[in-house]
Amino acid sequence: MKKVQISQVDALFSNGIYPVEFLFYFKEGLDTKKIRSALKKLSEAFWPMFGEYKEGIISFDKYIEEDCYDEEVINQEFAIPRSEKERLEAYSLYSFSDTKKLFQVKITQFKNGMIMVPNMKHLAGDGYSYFYFLSSLAVLSQHTLLPSKSTLMQLLSKPHHRRTALKNFSYKGINLNPVQQSSQFAIAVDKISRRDVQSMIREVFVSKNFRISTNDVLSAMAIKKLVGIQKGLADEFAELTIPIDVRRRVKEYGRGFFGNGIMLHKMKLKKVDIDNLPVDELAIQIRKSMPSLSNQSYTNYLSQLEDIISEGKTEKFRPFDPASGYLVTNISRLPVDKMNFGTGPPDLIFPLTIEKNAAAVLAKDENFILRFAY
Repeated sequence: MKKVQISQVDALFSNGIYPVEFLFYFKEGLDTKKIRSALKKLSEAFWPMFGEYKEGIISFDKYIEEDCYDEEVINQEFAIPRSEKERLEAYSLYSFSDTKKLFQVKITQFKNGMIMVPNMKHLAGDGYSYFYFLSSLAVLSQHTLLPSKSTLMQLLSKPHHRRTALKNFSYKGINLNPVQQSSQFAIAVDKISRRDVQSMIREVFVSKNFRISTNDVLSAMAIKKLVGIQKGLADEFAELTIPIDVRRRVKEYGRGFFGNGIMLHKMKLKKVDIDNLPVDELAIQIRKSMPSLSNQSYTNYLSQLEDIISEGKTEKFRPFDPASGYLVTNISRLPVDKMNFGTGPPDLIFPLTIEKNAAAVLAKDENFILRFAY
């Protein structure tokens, strides 16, 4: 039996909150036999997501297909409603409800194609891990006798699971109760030109000799929208949470790390500034708040999480509080081109995990898509 201790960041999600779950629609269908075979093969390399969690430890004994895979045939057309609200209402029906498994996937066949809904508990890994696995699953599911060099390299690149490599940790601490996610909220979508974002970044550098990033600009736009929608709230400050992937800066993790390789950066902004400052000025404030990522700074972050656990501060031990804060998650770099299971990339990708007072940054063609829930 294989075992691994969860990390300090994993522990934030130990009550099952915020699973990573997307709906993928493939007009040309899928070869489910290939996918089932690929799942079994990958269960050795990606074993934590096929394991069980108990008292701070993920353990894996053997792969059991019935525990993680399901298929269904529906004698009707798969519809793609025009509005985001209608899509949410329709596609939420395909979301996994309350499941104790760390990973499950269901494929549903319609008259006009198939949908795949992979659900991974955030305890098992973050968005990067989710798509790392699905990209590998896609490679193994393709109809090819002679894999290309890039495909072969991907197959040979196995993930590692050293979750406590930077700082030892044994989770006993806070008894986290399941958090009921918001069920009543509105959805809004803004389309932002990539060219306009790049133009703003250049203008700030030329006029102020200061570098801001694409994510700074999009986060500024998102927090402006979310706070502007709720002008009636009396709080002076708004707490903004931005997840940062640390893999490139923390060598103990690296690109092959499967787990939660993130820092949840929190900053407070004055609502009057959010309301009155132009987007570029707000983006500068966000950039100035960003931590300098290194082994030491990330170790300090993990220590802060441990302090919260040891002090039993359950109200602070959560990714963000939708009742008083805001979350902006950038998933615009989703490897859509790698989601080819043999019949081409998905014709539709729809995130199913949604929380109030949160914005997701996606991308389509030459635009960024800001998707708000409030």
